[in-house]
Amino acid sequence: RLQVLGLQSLQRRRERFITIHVWKLLNNKVPNDINMEFSYNERLGWKAKLPKLHGRAKSSAKTLYDASFAVTGAKLWNLLPKDVNTVSDDLDAFKVRLGNFLKTIPDHPPVTSYTATNNSSVLDWSSQSGGLRKKLTTL
Repeated sequence: RLQVLGLQSLQRRRERFITIHVWKLLNNKVPNDINMEFSYNERLGWKAKLPKLHGRAKSSAKTLYDASFAVTGAKLWNLLPKDVNTVSDDLDAFKVRLGNFLKTIPDHPPVTSYTATNNSSVLDWSSQSGGLRKKLTTL
């Protein structure tokens, strides 16, 4: 039903919001109070650095670490192709490119009493069967 209406799942909208906020951090549109760091790679464009986690951290701390904005945002940002993550002139232009990129990734929201292959997260699609880049080249 979402596809018929041209809508995205809640999970996909949340990931889109996170990615847009990371763009705003990179382009100094909002305060970078989490000290997210970026580096530029000529081939890949802007990449976010993942914050470090102590190797001996408890599993509960690792769960919180993985769910944090700094980690989730960095992982989502690092999946973006160069033509999307290098748009720095205009937020609307970035949103259009991000939207076009997200349309290439399957969006199958969870349905009650139905076993899904993953939870429809962009991060899940990137880690399954060869990764997101492989999936996108076959589309």
